[in-house]
Order: sequence, then C-alpha cells, then structure tokens
Amino acid sequence: MTPVHLTGPNLALREVEPEDADALLAIYGDPEATRHLSFEPRTREQVQAITARSIDSANATPRTEYCLAITRLDEHQLIGYARLATEPQQAATIGFALHPAEWGKGFGTETVHLLCSLGFNVLGLHRIWAARSPLNEASERTLLRAGMTEDGRIRDHVFVHGAWRDSITYSILEHEWTPIDGWDQQRRPA
Repeated sequence: MTPVHLTGPNLALREVEPEDADALLAIYGDPEATRHLSFEPRTREQVQAITARSIDSANATPRTEYCLAITRLDEHQLIGYARLATEPQQAATIGFALHPAEWGKGFGTETVHLLCSLGFNVLGLHRIWAARSPLNEASERTLLRAGMTEDGRIRDHVFVHGAWRDSITYSILEHEWTPIDGWDQQRRPA
C-alpha cells in the first residue's frame, strides 16, 4: 500500500518518521497525557522503539497496523499519534493520543473520523472499535460525537498504575458511519 496521508478540515494523518520521536515523547512521556491510557509514561528509549515499530509496520506485507502521526492541516509537526490495527472478520481497533495543549479543540473527534475513513473507505472494513478508561469522560464524548455506540465494559482489561482497570468499549459499523461532507478523502504522494 502506498503511504497513508488523510486530511480533514483541521488535521492530517501521515506516516510516522524518525524525526517524530521527540514530539511523541512529549505526549507518551507526559503523566497527564497518559493518565487514561493503557500504559504508564514511556521513556525516551521506549518511544524510540515505538517510532521504529511504527515505521516498520508501514512496510509490512500484509499491512495490519497503521501507526500515524496526527498533524495540523498543512503542517508537519506531530501533535498526536493515531493507530488502527486490523483484526480478522474485516474489523479493526483504533486508539489515539493528543498532546495536552491540543485537548478541547475537537481534534479527537476529527481523528476518529479520519481513522474511520481509512478503515471503511480505504481498507474496506465492516467494524471499527475503540476502548477508553471509565474515568476518561472526554474520550466518551469524543467517541459518541464521532458516531460510535457504547458496547459495554471489559472488566479488569488492563493492568496500569499498579492496578487492574476496566475499559469501556465503543464501535461503529460501516453502514452507520457518515463522513463529514467535503473532506472524506485520502491523498497519496505523487
């Protein structure tokens, strides 16, 4: 598959590059940014490994993982990290993290829409799902605004911060998803 480059009204998703490691560390190394994620803050070495794995996944055949940099439209600086991992039965799980300076701007909802565009329009998936921490009410609002439906709770789903934590799951089916008019597209470099 050619490199992914999706655009929305305010954001773009592009392939991760080695130079993104510092910007990703500013998110994944930040206790506030990772407070509701399924892992504790990452070290520089761990983020460098994530960056390398993200780049390697783009070259895998078949490609089953799409680890993408979130940027502002027409800018190159990573402000977040998005991931879509395919599963059997034409399904995928998605997740994302934004730098705390970008919270509250609608970028999470736009990121979910871009990931759905990738999954449904490019990859031909039938179902996309996501999970959130029960305490992450902002994520709840984001997923619902993006058109997802709450499916339920996975008890003791992840072990993080020294304790087991549940996850609340959401999903959307291909026939339920409605792209936002005028920006549902994938641009590929020439």
